[in-house]
Parts: sequence; structure tokens; C-alpha cells
Amino acid sequence: MSIFRGVQAAVDGAEEFVDDIELPGTLCGITIRSPVARGRLVSIDCPELPESCTLVRAKDIPGKNYLEDFKVPVLASSALSYIGEPVALLLGPDRLLVENLVSRCRVNVESENPRYGCRDFTEDQLAGSRDIRIGETDEAFKEAARVIEGVYRTGLQEHWYSEPSGALAEWLDGSARARIRVFTATQWPFQVKRAVAGTLGAAAGPVIVSPARIGVHLDGKIWYPALLACHAALGAYITKQPVRVMLTRREDFLYSPKRAPSEIRIRSAVGEKGRLLASEISVTADMGAYKVFADEILDQCCLGSLGIYKQQCIKINGRALSTNIPPAGPFAGFGLAQGFFAMERQAALIADTLKLNPIEWRKENILSRKKNPAIGVPFDEDIFPEKLLDTAAAMGDYHRKWAAYETLRDYRRSHGGPEKNEPLRGVGIAAAYQANGFLHDPAGKGVYTVELTLHKDSSLEIASSMVLSNSDYVSIWKNAASEILALDPANIRVIGGGAGTAPDSGPACLSRGITAVTQLVALAAGAIRKQRFRDPLPIKVRRSCKCSYVPQWGAETGRADRNAFSHAGWGAVVVEVEIDPVEYTPNIRGVWMSLDGGKILSQRRAWRATRFSIIQALGWASGERLSYEDGVIPDGQFLAYELPGLREIPPIHIDFIFNETALPKGIGDIPFNCVPAAFAQAVSQAVDYPFERIPVTARDIWDTGKFRRPRGAGP
Repeated sequence: MSIFRGVQAAVDGAEEFVDDIELPGTLCGITIRSPVARGRLVSIDCPELPESCTLVRAKDIPGKNYLEDFKVPVLASSALSYIGEPVALLLGPDRLLVENLVSRCRVNVESENPRYGCRDFTEDQLAGSRDIRIGETDEAFKEAARVIEGVYRTGLQEHWYSEPSGALAEWLDGSARARIRVFTATQWPFQVKRAVAGTLGAAAGPVIVSPARIGVHLDGKIWYPALLACHAALGAYITKQPVRVMLTRREDFLYSPKRAPSEIRIRSAVGEKGRLLASEISVTADMGAYKVFADEILDQCCLGSLGIYKQQCIKINGRALSTNIPPAGPFAGFGLAQGFFAMERQAALIADTLKLNPIEWRKENILSRKKNPAIGVPFDEDIFPEKLLDTAAAMGDYHRKWAAYETLRDYRRSHGGPEKNEPLRGVGIAAAYQANGFLHDPAGKGVYTVELTLHKDSSLEIASSMVLSNSDYVSIWKNAASEILALDPANIRVIGGGAGTAPDSGPACLSRGITAVTQLVALAAGAIRKQRFRDPLPIKVRRSCKCSYVPQWGAETGRADRNAFSHAGWGAVVVEVEIDPVEYTPNIRGVWMSLDGGKILSQRRAWRATRFSIIQALGWASGERLSYEDGVIPDGQFLAYELPGLREIPPIHIDFIFNETALPKGIGDIPFNCVPAAFAQAVSQAVDYPFERIPVTARDIWDTGKFRRPRGAGP
């Protein structure tokens, strides 16, 4: 199995993984889990424990038995919501001893009928709903020349972290200011701090969070590390010894959050010349147990399902549902990736139905400059998606390839299918944008801060709790401050990366490190420049960003952050595939991507981040098949789960539209928002079958029946 997602660059202050941190007398903590998907906990039968071991239950929690920002139980005390839900912890000095004792524990439950899937649901399963009406869709459909409908499904995706999820906590002696310190790989140290403080209550006192090496996370370590941190901290509080809770690779695979699966139905009213008149959209997202980021993921699914196209009349019914599988959660692209896959596949279906070039149909229906999506979330600057489409098309020779493959497809249709052992080729194109923040404030805090201090020796400190997976960010912040204050970057130090003395800078996701935090550093440096020759040193300046809401999105929440998409990054991509005539494997011949990232602060980092995201997006689209069966992922899927390996990486070509006058824009999630749709379109053209879900595998291609009796195969 490939370990490509384990590639990691060392980051200042976070050079050790959790499992590499050694503290004397550390106890091992192993989770005792629910055996049923839905029911009630009756009791836990445990064998006689040696004096060195301790059983920790929900009744031992001195504070709140749920995470502070997300209402997820720390340890289930009564209701059980998924197979594998933590009900207790067993602590001991030796992992083998503890594992043996855990295997002999029995969790007694009263089982109830679980609820899987999203087809038949009850009102109490609604984790969020949207009912959006803009214009008169009924009238638009009456006037339409064609009505075209598709149903698009996206599956789960595993993060496969560099290190399985875990946490280490130690109880500090009485001389320390804080009482508890937690080490964990988290994208949001302050969220961990709030969760641990809430779980331990007044018994904890101040909490220190020291981020461990985070590795490649794909936005999966925003909230889940807080749960394991609470487990480790609870054990350390009870035993007054360090406690490490590390999931095995299999546990992490089975129970940690995955990308939320979705089903999106789009019904489009199209005019005589292919103009998009109206859309009726039904969005369903399976959030699993609890409602973690349900509003954010649902809203971004709905927003993505509008694509980049102008529409006067829209009707959207959106639902986020709670089911009895482990909680879903953020994955790169949040819900925007699922929504864009649906709308970009619908765009290809419309063009194919009308016998139009997909790129030309897109350009005829694309959002114009400074045009807002009909939901009311604004783009505050000129947008040029046509230029990106043309650039990607030229890079990948799209027009010639599309015309040639269309001619071959028509020929095969009239001659009974492909020749025996004939390789089939197709090409696809798609476009999308990326947010630079949340539509909703995930923790209800609303203000995120950076602090700069200029000292008497002309050295500068940048304090931020933003945890980074790449040291390039540190260089970008140093260079931003250096340009404004005319300082040598060697005299600038970035401190923090945790919930200690640094201010809360928010979660490290949605390219916030390159956009929001870089802007705050520049603003604070500008303030210091104005003060440095008037006020005595040291000079300390804080600058914060605050969510700015507009009341135009979301039936339940009623508002969205206008800043989230005000400086969106944009991209277009061409993907070419060839279908192996023996194994039916869709082999990727090349990827060509054009990006508008605003002011590119580090071309090296931008290229590397984009290339990495393209590879992972192709994995989601082409091979990472994952599903729950009766509430659990079968062991066979764990053993067979494949990530893109170095040998499978296709030729990737990336072009940036440089704009030194623009603000930096996020680009790391854009490939997840457009590459899967372009891949599915390419395979659809090659096989002459409209694939409406991902991943598309060799088995899916075989099941279309196109290769069962190819022309020239004989009787």
C-alpha cells in the first residue's frame, strides 16, 4: 500500500509525532467500544484488574461529557450511536497487557434497529435542512426546450494520516501554572484546549496544548483530535501519570471521520441554444452520528451544486442526515467538492445531450465578471473563468482530442462497439472555485487573531496558534513582514503553533494560512511601521479578522459569512484517460490545470500543494472505494484500500495566472472540486457511458457491458 500521504516536511516546533514523544511512566490507554450501531449501554463487564490498571467510564468525568464546540460524547454513558463508539478507557503500563484485558471485557447493551443510508429517514434524523427558492422555476421549465436530469453520488474517502490519530497527556506538578498538558496532531489547538478544559472542568485549571507533528491531514484533524485529547487528559487526571491514547491503523480506518458521502439530483431547464434557464436541485449528505460541521458541509454542497453558471431561477432542497455510522467530517474541499462534482457532471451531460462541445457550453453559461452566485454570497472582484478554461484547454490540446474521440465514439456506435483489444480514450474538462474560510463560524467565536512584537534589538516575533503542515508558510509570513518593516527575515521568529501564549488564529484549513493569516501579519506589520519611530520599543500589535455576515443563505442559520468567497481561488482542469482493453483500468494519460491564485507568495509551495491535491483527487475519483456494510467497514476494504502510489502518478502540468496586485487566494482544495468531474467525463466519453458517481473503477467499466462482446471478438 502506498504511503504517499505520509510525505511530510518538518515544521518549526512540531517535529515529533505523538507516538515518538517519550514521558517517564507513561500509561497506555485503549478504548472499549460499542458493539452495536444503535442502542443503550447497560453495563461493562471487566475482568479483575491488576493494581497497575484503571478502568475509566463516563461517570468518572468531572466536567462536561461532550466536546465543547461539537456535541459529541467524550464517553457514551447511555445512548449508543455507532459501532465503535467509545464507552470506556482501560489504562495500564503495558500495551499487550491492556489489549488482553480489553479483549476480555464485555459491553452489555440493549440493541435498537439502526438507521443506515439516506433513502428512508425520519424527522429526528435531520442534522440540517435548506429550502431555497429564487425565481419561478415552474415557469422556466414550461418554457424549456429540453429538460435534462442526472443523479450524482460521491463516496467516502479516508484521510490515511502520516500517523494514526492519538494524544498524549501529562498531569503537571503543583509548581506549574497549568495542571494539564496535551500533545496531539491538531489543526486547531484552541478547540482542543476548550474541549479538554470542559471535560475536566474546574479540576483541570489552565490547559496547555502542544501540537505534535501533523503530517498530511486533508482537513481531517480539525475536531477529532480533541476527542482523543479528552480521553488522554481524563486518564492523566485520574491516575496523575502521563497517558497516551494511540489508535492502531485499523482503528483509525474504522472509526475516525471520513468525507461525507452525498447524493445530488439536478434537473435542468435548457433553452433552444443550450442556455441554462433554471435548476431544481436536491442535495443529501450523510453526516453519520452527531452533527459535526453539518451546516457547513450542507451549505457548501448546495453552493457547489450551482457550479460556476448563471441561473435566474433556482430551487434547492438540501438535507444533512444523521445515521448510525461513525461521524463524518471535513475533508479537503469540505462539501464544495461533492457539489461541484454533481454540477460539472450535469454540465457535461447537457453538452453531450445537445451535441455541443462541453467547453463552449460552459463559456456560454458561465458567471460574468463580479457576478454573485444566486444564493447571495458575493465575489468581490472580477472573475475570469473563461480565461482559465481556454488556458487549460490549450495546455491539454482539449479541442482536438475531444473532436477526435467524439468521432471515434460515433463510429463505434454505428459499428457495434469497439474492436477486440482496442484501447479507448476520452478527455474531460471542468472548472471550480475554492473558499478561503467558513460560511459559518464553526465554534461560535467569530474573531481570530495574530500578534506581532518588535523588540529593542530590531527582532520581530510573529505569534499565531495556526498549526502548519508545511514550513513554507513560516517563510511566507516572514517575507510579508520583512517587506513591510525592511527587516532581515533571519531576525524574524514565528512562535506559537499551540494554545499557550499565542492568540487563537483559528483552524488551519481552507487555505487560511496563506490568505487570512498572511493578511493579518501584513496588517499588524503595517501598524508597527507607523509606530516604530514614534513609540518606545518593544511594540506589540494585534490584528484580528471577524466574520462578516449577510442574511441570505441557509433556512436554519439565516446567514453566511460574506468573506468566505470574497477572494475565491479559481481553476480549470483537463484530464485525459485511456481504458485498458484487458483489465478495463482507466489509466490517466495526463492532467493539465490552470489556476488563479491571486498573488502567488511561494511558487514552489503553490505548485507542490496543487500537484499533491490533484493526485489525491484522482485517488478519490478512480480507486478509493470505501463503504459501510451494516454499520462497519469490512476488513477486506481496509486490507485492499489503495492510495495513489508514485508509479501511478500521471504527467501533471500546472499553470498559474500571476497577479501581483491581487490578494493571495487559496488553491489547495480546487483540484478536489474539479478533477473528479473531469476524470468521470473523460471515462464517460471513452466508454460511451455516463458515469454519475465516483469512484469509477475497472469493475464499474466492466459492468456497463460495453466490453462483454466487443466487435471482432468472434462468436
